[in-house]
Amino acid sequence: MCPVVPQPLCVSIDGHFMVTLAFLLSMCMSCTTITAACPPPCLCASDIISCSGRNLSTVPPDLPGYITRLDLSHNVLSALLLDWSDRRLDRLTALVLSRNAITHLAPDAFAPTPHLRHLDLSSNGLSRLNASAFHGLGELEVLLLFGNRISQTMAGAFQGLNSLERLYLGRNRLAAFPLELYQGDGALPRLRFLDLSMNMVRQVPVQSLLSLATWQQGGIYLQGNPLVCDCALRAMLEYWERRQYRPLLDFREEYPCSLGQEEWLNCSGSPQGGFHGTVEVSCQAEPGDWLMVPCPGVSLPLREEVVVFWVTPGDGSPALGVTGDQSSRLTVLTNGTLEIRGALLEDSGTYSCVAVRGRRRSPNETLEVTVSVGNTSGPGESGEERGSGGEHFNTAFTTLASCVVSIILVLLYLYLTPCRCHGGRAGGVGGCGGRAMLLCADPREVELADRRVTGGKRVAFLETGDEHPHKCSAKHPVMDTAATEGILKNGSRALEQVLEDHVA
Repeated sequence: MCPVVPQPLCVSIDGHFMVTLAFLLSMCMSCTTITAACPPPCLCASDIISCSGRNLSTVPPDLPGYITRLDLSHNVLSALLLDWSDRRLDRLTALVLSRNAITHLAPDAFAPTPHLRHLDLSSNGLSRLNASAFHGLGELEVLLLFGNRISQTMAGAFQGLNSLERLYLGRNRLAAFPLELYQGDGALPRLRFLDLSMNMVRQVPVQSLLSLATWQQGGIYLQGNPLVCDCALRAMLEYWERRQYRPLLDFREEYPCSLGQEEWLNCSGSPQGGFHGTVEVSCQAEPGDWLMVPCPGVSLPLREEVVVFWVTPGDGSPALGVTGDQSSRLTVLTNGTLEIRGALLEDSGTYSCVAVRGRRRSPNETLEVTVSVGNTSGPGESGEERGSGGEHFNTAFTTLASCVVSIILVLLYLYLTPCRCHGGRAGGVGGCGGRAMLLCADPREVELADRRVTGGKRVAFLETGDEHPHKCSAKHPVMDTAATEGILKNGSRALEQVLEDHVA
């Protein structure tokens, strides 16, 4: 029985009331759990957590494992240690740490986030990058490090970032171009965008940069550096401009070598004017030929200060410069001409000559020369002409082969035929005997036979004269068809004559 109280305050506790109370308690507990999943100083939106501008000196604890983006920018974080997260964040793909006071990255600091694709460490106080700072980030695609105080990167600092495509190193204190990003064990195979603007770089490895693939060269930003303007740098920048690379077109005024400076740099060839027109844009050669390919549009003779590079066919093929090494098949001579010794089929392709041409160049002037090695035809030849050339080649080759075979047979017959024995018995058997073989080698007969076989013909190597210094030239062995057929006919007649003499 309820105590005697006013009627409205008397409540009977039954089973229905208990069920309702349990439901309300469970709802309250679930609400408390959801609220606790988002760190108190942060804002959460589904799988995104933003803790930007909260004056945090440490990373908030108990971060949920389902987050894909974490923004910790505009705080006062001073270091990122190995235990900055108490759990593994396998779904985190974007981490923003910009505009903090981070001066130290612990080795393997990003071990809790192995699937990061975007990492922003811009506008901090980093002065150097340790060798294992980014270890384990094999899926990282974008890394922002601009606005720090980085003056050096330890060897292997970026090693293992095989998916990295965009690297921002602008507004730091780098004094040397980080060529290891493209060469060696620490090379980044997919790097197509490198921002080195506003650093302290004075010299760049021009020949090495020209050796990079087109998609790599077209993404290197160097504006705002105190680059020393010399002929090599001027030639590379002019080449990039003619290639329409965006870094140079978008920031042309922020490079030290501008158009018009080539006059005082003495980079434009001969002061007497020389050759300013276009040269032959294609070269035809046969395997084994010795090719001389002049640089299009370069004045001759060259000044000593003029620098010429040749970019060889294929993305990532080495660029060639003037060197004293004469052991290579492909060399650049002091007059800028490309020399190809013993041309091979794989030497075919388009070669680009990189040199300062200045404002005098014609808008239609080409930088490239197409080299074709082998039995190929130029763009202006018809199908009938191509077929005729191949037919003549096959006929001459067949004739020459037949001639060689005939000569060999004649020499074998003359030198390996058993001699007749004159007036004697050998081994008790008449004549020379079944086992005797005496080789004849009368010098007069050999010389006479050689004259009959060769017909007095000789193969000569013809060298083209340097009548046109701005056209491709090739040296190759030449044998005309008439001479080849004459050798074959004379060889056949000599063989018939020798056979008749022995039969008689």
